[in-house]
Amino acid sequence: MTDDAGAAGAEAAPESPPIAGFDALGLSAPVLQAIEESGYTTPTPIQAQAIPIVLQGRDVLGIAQTGTGKTASFTLPMIEILSRGRAKARMPRTLILEPTRELAAQVAESFDRYGKNHKLTKALLIGGVSFGDQDALLMQGVDVLIATPGRLLDHFERGKLLLSGVQVMVVDEADRMLDMGFIPDIERIFKLTPFTRQTLFFSATMPPEITRLTEQFLSNPVRVEVSRPASTASTIVAKIVKVPSGDPRTRRAALRAVLQASEIKNGIIFCNRKSDVDVVAKSLARHGFDAAPIHGDLDQSLRTKTLDRFRAGELKLLVASDVAARGLDIPAVSHVFNYEPPRHADDYVHRIGRTGRAGRSGEAFMLVAPEDGKSLAAIEKLTGAAIEIAEVPDLPDQALGDRSDRGGRGRRAEELKTERRTRGRSGDKPERAPREREEKSERDRSSRSQDRSAERQPERNQERGPSRDREPRRERRDRDDGPGVMGFGEDVPAFLVNATRKKD
Repeated sequence: MTDDAGAAGAEAAPESPPIAGFDALGLSAPVLQAIEESGYTTPTPIQAQAIPIVLQGRDVLGIAQTGTGKTASFTLPMIEILSRGRAKARMPRTLILEPTRELAAQVAESFDRYGKNHKLTKALLIGGVSFGDQDALLMQGVDVLIATPGRLLDHFERGKLLLSGVQVMVVDEADRMLDMGFIPDIERIFKLTPFTRQTLFFSATMPPEITRLTEQFLSNPVRVEVSRPASTASTIVAKIVKVPSGDPRTRRAALRAVLQASEIKNGIIFCNRKSDVDVVAKSLARHGFDAAPIHGDLDQSLRTKTLDRFRAGELKLLVASDVAARGLDIPAVSHVFNYEPPRHADDYVHRIGRTGRAGRSGEAFMLVAPEDGKSLAAIEKLTGAAIEIAEVPDLPDQALGDRSDRGGRGRRAEELKTERRTRGRSGDKPERAPREREEKSERDRSSRSQDRSAERQPERNQERGPSRDREPRRERRDRDDGPGVMGFGEDVPAFLVNATRKKD
């Protein structure tokens, strides 16, 4: 355990001897059977330490790098707790908060997998799904409520949900909640739940805002920390690829060079902006790569379909925003590529944590331009190690990067520039094209026709006599040869005549 455990106001979990299997954690036979059928035999360190403490009814502050099995460390004991009791309408017994729809759906799948030998009911409250269907589930009563904060508060404000019956509350990926601006919503939700609830807090990093939240709402928690915050898995080989410029076309050309030089089974490409996700995915598809985008602005059904294709091996490259960086359980990802360094150094740990999971090896590459120096320094400071520079053949130089995605248009632009430079040096003007000569002749004929019309115009004016319209504007303005301006005279409109009362 680290020395800062006491600073967070949490009791450190006692050191425990290695555990041979899940049967030593206090789980019942139906749960153990579901675990065995899922193919797991040995718990991860955070599961081995957290599950017995959760079963004791203690608050838990779990800190572990991504991909270490945090989801099972709270779903397994919650199933054990929920096996006793029954649900009431509109009053869920347990509440799990997730920052994204994908994470919420993944936790729901975990409950289906591990709780198949129990008759537990659940509801998934996420955006992009009809309120009516979710209301119907809540009215039937649910044991497990899995939600994103925004949709949860929407149901509460509509009077369709009560949180006074929550026995266990889980905040998963708490630092991601902070990044997405959910902390005020989390504080409000905490105040809507009973103070006697059991609270489980899980996160990969512990920024000061999260520490303050745990000190405010957790009661004497046990701190379970199986790795230093913001550390990366030892199974991941991380490298950086230096690109000559941060120009988007240069980055895309460099990304294609890295993809071609790597033996990829499947991979995730992370971008900082949603617009870049779409552009990079289209660019890769145009150059023959099997790639598809996923980000928060896409329809939920399309996002789910894309993830299912990627999990099933039908899609090789997933181009994603940080919506896919946290907690998605895709164990067999061989490569992760950062199109550019993430805005926050903490996100780097979560992004590359999509590979090298469950003991598998993985590779992570990050494209770094000269202007990305500060971001790279922050990442290396956070992880505590310098990142190796990758040697990638056929990386584009600056000029190639500028033309790589424009095809013929880029080459034509360069040819025109060369032509103008040559013309300036030689002083020779190239012969006009036939179309240009024809347009010039047409302009000359039109000009001569206008000149002839102007020559005949004075003769017409003399035949017609003096015309007032031809007088200068100033003279017309100064003339006073017309009738004078008249007022109403004796004919006063009725609406101007107002009756007045005489004073006595």
